[in-house]
Amino acid sequence: MDIALKYNAGIKQFDLSIEDGDLATEEGLQTAVILSLFTDRRAEPEDRLPDGTNDRRGYWVDVYNDRPLGSRLWLLFREKEQEEVLRRAKVYAEEALAWLVEDEIAESVEVEARHVRRDTLGLRVSIRQGDRQVLERQYDYVWRDAA
Repeated sequence: MDIALKYNAGIKQFDLSIEDGDLATEEGLQTAVILSLFTDRRAEPEDRLPDGTNDRRGYWVDVYNDRPLGSRLWLLFREKEQEEVLRRAKVYAEEALAWLVEDEIAESVEVEARHVRRDTLGLRVSIRQGDRQVLERQYDYVWRDAA
C-alpha cells in the first residue's frame, strides 16, 4: 500500500492526496509509476547534462542500490521536439519502469512517447499484470524547447 499521489493539471504538479482529513492510500500501481517516472534518476557518465553543470542528480541512496530509482527524463529538458528525443523518452521511461517486470509485479510494460503540444511530452504507459486488468495511463512531462 502506498500513500496516494494526485496530479493537479492546473499547476502541473503532483501532491499528496487527502481524504477525510487524512493521507489517502492506494493499493494499485499508480503512485509507484508516478514516482518511477517523475523522480530524477542519476545520469549515466556518458549522458550529456542539459544545464551545463556537473550535477548528475539522482537519489543519494542509489549509491547503495543495485537498481537506481527514478528516470532520466529530466535529461530531455531543453531538447528540441524531434523523433530522436521521443525515442530517448521511450527508453528512459521503460528503463524507469523495468523493475515492475524484474520484480514480477507486471508481466509487461509498454511505453509510447509523443509530442502532445509545445513543451510537453506525452507518455502513454500500459502495464499488464498477467490475467488481471491492464493499467493504462497518460502522463504529460513538461519540458523546454531549446530553440
